[in-house]
Amino acid sequence: MKKFAWILGISALVIFLIFFWWKFYFVFGEGVKAGSLNYFVKKGVIFKTYEGRVVQEGFQSPTAGGLQSNEFRFSVENEEVAEKLERASGKFVELRYKEFNGMLPWRGTSNFVVTEVLTIDDSGKTEGSALPYDQ
Repeated sequence: MKKFAWILGISALVIFLIFFWWKFYFVFGEGVKAGSLNYFVKKGVIFKTYEGRVVQEGFQSPTAGGLQSNEFRFSVENEEVAEKLERASGKFVELRYKEFNGMLPWRGTSNFVVTEVLTIDDSGKTEGSALPYDQ
């Protein structure tokens, strides 16, 4: 009976650890988002984390008939990335991010964690962009 209890206990622990890794450390998605950096702040009661929001071009409608701006809320762990973003408020930025299945309090309040700042542009347009119906 003791052997069965040990096997059951170790199996339960391994299953819990796999679930914990999948929920909080497995990278579900990676990508790049671009838009105007609306705000970037360091905040928190116990864990001080960097949080930000980028407003992207266009609109999305979460409900039929409603419109709201397309926002990308994110967290930052890396101090170097945070320093770059602190100086880029109101500017057009391109950010590389990782998406996790769950958030951890010491990592931030978002499932999206920015890992790199690709570009910061004062003019609000990326290189090579053209106006529609350019004549």
